[in-house]
This record gives sequence, structure tokens and C-alpha cells, in this order.
Amino acid sequence: MTQLDRPLRLAVVGHTNTGKTSLLRTLTRDPQFGKVEDHPGTTRHVEGARLLVEGTAVVELFDTPGMEDGMALLDYLEQLAPASERIDGPERIRRFLDSPESQRRFEQEARVLRKLLDCDAGLYVVDVRDPVLGKHKDELAVLASCGHPLLPVLNFTHSPEQRLASWRDALARLGLHATVEFDTVAPALDGEAQLCDKLALLMDRYAPALQRLKQDVAEQRQLRHDDAMRLVAELLIDAAAFRLSCQPEQDAIKTATQELRKRVRAREEACVRALLKRYNFSRRDFPTHSLPLEGERWGMDLFHPQALKEVGIHVGKGMAAGAMAGATVDVFMAGISLGAATVVGAAAGGLWQSVDKLGKRILGRLQGYQEISVDDNVLRLLALRQLVLVRALEQRGHAAQTPIALQADLGKQDKGWGRRNLPEVLIEARSQPQWSALADDHQATARRQEALRLLARELAQDEAVLQ
Repeated sequence: MTQLDRPLRLAVVGHTNTGKTSLLRTLTRDPQFGKVEDHPGTTRHVEGARLLVEGTAVVELFDTPGMEDGMALLDYLEQLAPASERIDGPERIRRFLDSPESQRRFEQEARVLRKLLDCDAGLYVVDVRDPVLGKHKDELAVLASCGHPLLPVLNFTHSPEQRLASWRDALARLGLHATVEFDTVAPALDGEAQLCDKLALLMDRYAPALQRLKQDVAEQRQLRHDDAMRLVAELLIDAAAFRLSCQPEQDAIKTATQELRKRVRAREEACVRALLKRYNFSRRDFPTHSLPLEGERWGMDLFHPQALKEVGIHVGKGMAAGAMAGATVDVFMAGISLGAATVVGAAAGGLWQSVDKLGKRILGRLQGYQEISVDDNVLRLLALRQLVLVRALEQRGHAAQTPIALQADLGKQDKGWGRRNLPEVLIEARSQPQWSALADDHQATARRQEALRLLARELAQDEAVLQ
């Protein structure tokens, strides 16, 4: 096998606790890779992962233990091979690997250097929150002795404690002018693309393969986004179309309202679970979405009037602001709220032509039944919460350890859904109760599928505004 027939092999190296394993978790989108903890020396051996394009490995990554004593190792290397011997860096490293100390005092460093010699290049992960110290410079001098290209990956760049400028200057003084910013907790959307581009500059013979990887990463990101918008559209269609019939007595309306709230909450819960799964996250990443039927959700219950006000959705007087907030009692027919007298006239008139589809609903209304449906404001809140969650998932690295918290983001958003009219397809869904998967007579009609497609496209435009 020639060099270009095999994947680009990269050793992920650096000081202890700088985020080497975190980098691999985020690049592979695998939160289970390795072990991530907030103390030094978590990785004690070499682990590997592959980045695939259409089932073929393009890049192989090897997670290595942290370098702990670069200063002492550099002194030891000078003792093993004085400058007067005029041997090159790789030979000096090999001499060290053959020495007894490579299996004793410097056992961990020996694992790192052996793997770097075996690879094509190294990704040197830097925690830019740390001050630049002499040990880092000596560590880099040892790694450079392996004779392979090193690309510094600047981690935790979003932290308020970052020392990005100091690190860039220090790396440049050591001859490492090509660097890439890649925050493993909150990576930029184009972070992987930047990494591929920088690697292609250093390893130009692998540039075509890295370009294929870059394109595949972009395509997969778009697919995830399209799937997410479809999941949110399905939630909104199900909620908008769903309605429950009940007698007009107060107790019956209260019971139906509680049942409607229960089902809509459960439907949103299912959507959240599906979004987490699609982005390869778990309940640990967003634990607040799991809740009892009463209480708080994302900081405030879905049907509480204050939840609407928190995100700029203004509720008026009456039912939406009272004890039945979030539920509308409709004398509902064909999507139009009508007075009781109008219902009788409409039933005797032209709408009677739709008796095949609406006959049971009309008959029920004439017999004194009313229908409970989700208020428009709740639909707006449902949409906004899912869009903000999708944005958070797309900006979250798979090494992140703290749960997603969206209440602050929700409170800042008023970019359209808080005040706008509902999309036409949701208004249409109001008149199509069979579109709701929550309904017993659910029908996945061709028109419902088209409505989902149109709504997903409109949601994608709104989600882009929230960026």
C-alpha cells in the first residue's frame, strides 16, 4: 500500500488536560469516546478513531496520554545525544525510546513520541486558558524533534480566561505559524472545515482526501439540519391540528383541557428526544426536558402565561391569560371559529357539502359538543423553543460536560415568532384534525406531507434568523 492509498494518520498530542480526548469526541461526534474528566492524566494509553467518507477511512486519529514532564525529558535527551554528535531529531527520539528511562520515568512521554513517529503529523492541542510556560516550549521542542508537521489546535477559545493572543505569539516564535481555533465544547459551525483546510496546507499530498472529508462534513451537517426542521414541523402540525371534543359543561371542558395539555406536552417531549438522538446527544445533555405533567419546563411550563411573556409572546385578556392558558375552546368548523347561531346556519348551508369529512364534527356541534384546541400562542412558543434547542445542539461539542440551558436564550428571542401571524400551513392544519398524529383517525395524506415540507422550509428560514 502506497502512502496515498492509506488514510492520513494524525497523533493528537499535547500537555495533560488540554482537551485531546475532547477533540476526538467532537470530531467523531461520539460522546462515549475515551474518558473526559477535569483533572490531569485521564488518558493513560493510546486510543484510535477514524473519520469516514462513504464508508472509507480518510483520516485516522490517535488519542495519546498527556505530556507531563517535557522539561526533564528535554534535559535527558541532551544527555543521551549531545549536540556534538550531530544526529537529527528523529534519531535522538529513537535513542530515547531504546533507553531504560522510556519504560520508567518517561513511560507516558514515550507512548506519545512513539505514536507521533508512527504517524504522518500531529495535532498539538492547547488549552488557551493556561499561561504560556517554559514547560510548554520544552514540550514542543521535544515533539518537533520527531520531524513531523505539528498543527496547534487552540482549544477553549470561547472562555473568558482565554489567552489566545499570547499563545499565537508564543507559537509563532517557535516557528508554528499555522494554527486553528477549535473549541471542543462550542465549536464553530465551520470549525471542521477550517481544520481540514489547515491540514491540507501542511500535508498537501492529502489535500484531495481532506477536501472530500470537508465536503462530507458539510453535507452531513445540512442533512441533520433538514431532519431537525422536519421533526419540528411534525410537532407543530400535530399540535395545531389536534383537538378534543367535550360537552360544554365547565367540568368537562376542564378535563378535556388537562388531557390536551398532557398530550401536547408528551408530543413536545418526543420531539426533544428525537432532536437529541439526531444530533447524537442524550438526556444528560438536556435533562430539563424530562418533567412531570405539572411544574416547570425549560424554566417555565409550556402552558403557563408567564412562559409566553418570557419570550415576548404577548397574551391578551381572557382565556389565554387565565386558568385555561394555552387552550382555546372553539365552536370550530372548517378552521373557522363561529358563533353558535352561525354554526346552525352553516350546517344547513354550503358547508353541509363537506359532510363526508366534517359530518361527525358538525353533528357533534349541533348536539352541544365543543372542541378544545391549542392556542396560537402556544404554537408560537413550541416553535421558538425547538428552534432555539436546534441552534444549541448545532453549536455544542460532544465533549461538553455541562447541560444545555436555554431559558436565557429563550428570553432574548423575539425575532418573529413572538408577534408574527402563524404560517399558512399551520392555519390550514387547524381545519385538518386528521393530520395530527395525536388523533385516533390520523391520516398521513399527500397534502399533509406537502404541508410538512413547506413548514420545514419556513422554519429553516426562521432558525437562520435566530443565529
